[in-house]
Amino acid sequence: MAEITAALVKDLREKTGAGMMDCKKALATNDGDVEAAVDWLRKQGLASAAKKSGRTASEGLVGVVTNGTKGAIVEVNAETDFVARNDQFQAFVQQVTDLTISTGEDIEALKIAKIGAATVSETLTTLIATIGENMNLRRASVLSVGSGVVVSYMHSALKPGLGKIGVLVALESKGDAATLEALGKQLAMHVAAANPTALSRADVNVADLEREKNLQIEMARSSGRPENIIEKMVEGRLRKYYEEVCLLEQTYVIDGETKVADAVTKAAKDLGAPVTVAGFRRFALGEGIEKKHEDFAAEVAAAAGA
Repeated sequence: MAEITAALVKDLREKTGAGMMDCKKALATNDGDVEAAVDWLRKQGLASAAKKSGRTASEGLVGVVTNGTKGAIVEVNAETDFVARNDQFQAFVQQVTDLTISTGEDIEALKIAKIGAATVSETLTTLIATIGENMNLRRASVLSVGSGVVVSYMHSALKPGLGKIGVLVALESKGDAATLEALGKQLAMHVAAANPTALSRADVNVADLEREKNLQIEMARSSGRPENIIEKMVEGRLRKYYEEVCLLEQTYVIDGETKVADAVTKAAKDLGAPVTVAGFRRFALGEGIEKKHEDFAAEVAAAAGA
C-alpha cells in the first residue's frame, strides 16, 4: 500500500478543498492515487461541499423539542432563507434536534450520531451537495430537571418546533405538570421577547459585568460629582443593568408590571408547591454571525472600469 504522505494530503486538499481527514481517507481508499481520490471525494459529495464551506451561512432554522423533564434546542445554518422551506432541510433539523435529547449538546458527539445508516455529519454533507448551499450544524443545548417540566416555545414557527427564535425553559417543581406547562410557556414567550442573557445576578457574565461597571464609573466621574456620590450613582445604574439582563429581575411581559421572580412566586403559591426556574435557553437564528453584505453595484462599477 502506498505511503500517505503529508505532501499528498496537501495536494489533494488544494485540488478539492475537502477536509484533511477526508483527504487522508480518500487517499488510503485509493492507494495514494490523487486523481482517483479526487473522484472518490466527488462521489461522496465531500469535494463540492468543501468548496461551499467558505460562504457565509447565517440563515437556516432553529429546532426545539421537549420530552417531559428534558428538552433540546439546535441551530442549523444555511446560506439563504429559501433553504429553510426545503422539506429535506426541515426533516434534517427535526431529526438532529430529536437526537440531541439523547446525545447531549456536544456538537462533535452529535455529528457522529446516526440518522439511519449515515452519521449526522455524512447526512449534512449529502444535503449540502444536493441543495447546493453551505450548511453548518452550529450549536445545540439541552436542559433537564429532576422533577417538573421543560417547556419549549418557537416564535413565528415555520412548522411545529422549527423557526427563527426558539426558547426552552426548565421549571423544577413537584406541582401539577399541566399548570407548570402553562407557566413555562408564558415564561418562554417572555424570554423570546425580552432576551435576557442570565437567569439571576449570580449568572451574569463576569467580563460583561466588569465592562458595564467600568463604563458606568467613567460616565459618573464625567459629571464631576464627589466619589461617595459616584459610588451611589454606579450602584443605582448597576441595579438597572441587572433588571435589563437577568430573567428573574425583568418586568414580566405578560402583564407589564410584575417582576418575573414575583410572578413565579405567585404561581408557586397558587400551585401549593415550590417552583424554581432551573434554567433557560434562547437561540435566535444567525445571532453573532457576521453576515457578508455584497455590494453588487460596486462590483459592476469595478468590472466596468477594469
